[in-house]
Amino acid sequence: MSKQQLSERLCAWIDQHFDEEVGVLQQLIRIPTDTPPGNNAPHADAVAELVQSWGWNAEKHPVPQQQVRDYGMQSITNLIVRRPYAEGGPTLALNAHGDVVPPGEGWSHDPYGGEVADGRIYGRAAAVSKSDFASYIFATRALEALGASLRGAVELHFTYDEEFGGLLGPGWLLEQKLTKPDYVLAAGFSYNVVTAHNACLQFEVTVHGRATHGSMPETGHDALQAANAVLNAIYGALPGLKDIRSSIPGISHPTMIVGRIDGGTNTNVVPGKVVLKMDRRMIPEEDPAQVEAGVRKLIEDAVAGLPGIRVEIRRLLLARALRPLPGHEKLVQSLLRNAETVMGETLTTNGSALYTDARLYGEQGIPVVLFGAGPRTLMESNAKQADENLALDDLRKATKVVALMLLDFLGPQDQA
Repeated sequence: MSKQQLSERLCAWIDQHFDEEVGVLQQLIRIPTDTPPGNNAPHADAVAELVQSWGWNAEKHPVPQQQVRDYGMQSITNLIVRRPYAEGGPTLALNAHGDVVPPGEGWSHDPYGGEVADGRIYGRAAAVSKSDFASYIFATRALEALGASLRGAVELHFTYDEEFGGLLGPGWLLEQKLTKPDYVLAAGFSYNVVTAHNACLQFEVTVHGRATHGSMPETGHDALQAANAVLNAIYGALPGLKDIRSSIPGISHPTMIVGRIDGGTNTNVVPGKVVLKMDRRMIPEEDPAQVEAGVRKLIEDAVAGLPGIRVEIRRLLLARALRPLPGHEKLVQSLLRNAETVMGETLTTNGSALYTDARLYGEQGIPVVLFGAGPRTLMESNAKQADENLALDDLRKATKVVALMLLDFLGPQDQA
């Protein structure tokens, strides 16, 4: 059978089973995986049971409970579904994460309903990235349904720690030497192939002062007033960050925000402690060590000389940048070629301002790119916002493109 015939059969199978695929995505959305609190083992158990209905075995890899709790979550069970074929081909892993941010307010659809309306499916993680659980599963099923001679292997990596940085998700699987694929495809969006992304530093900044009665503020040391000096220093540095430019399309310049502030004890008490949590995104060209040293100095200088004030700076996260590795071009070429066939347009290849779990594979020297079900941009899907949604047509297209890519890598040698 020709490559063209195999490709047509592959896409036809996906069309014939698309209602089933949507139903699977609905099931996945209906099991909450809010992180925090991060009680995600029940979702992994449900996915493992689901794939067993097709005769697949999902290896359950629970992260030790104490390690999870020390990390700030409740339970993590990562899954590896191994689909080995004949020898002589590469192992290609498909990674998607099941953990999500809490839904928040403002929804017009049930965030855990998986409702379908006007050609879209609504729910938390409909776009990021439970949709890719469905697209990767059904792409693999379509490949195997061909009955063609396959070489190599597919591994489905379903992990549950992306919102906390991935260290107990893909990072843990790699650290435990449970997997070492030749190539990785990680969750992304349908209309671009991401080959690089930003790094991220997150800090917890604790400003210590001395609490006292609000009627006698001069007898204490106001931690909030000192924290305000820190805030002014951080936001005062933002214009300079815009002058640091990346050469990678899709990535512009570094950013820095303060995402959370906690402090004080009561309305009539001078605050004795204020805690800031901040996020500094780094373009791939920046040196994380230099950036961290610079941010620490910025904060320390802001409170230097303030009487009775002490500051602690604790790193919460260092997520390194993703950079293209040799071999990634094979993934890109296959995705672009097959997307042109399925979608009728040439996709963009660029970098992303986000940081993702994909970097953890890259740190192990594994070529990795991002592509999956979704719109052209993150904002179009309302990801991490109210009414997150996914166009069903994008789910269908992405599943076909991924299946065709698998055929390129693992299909009969004379047709690959």
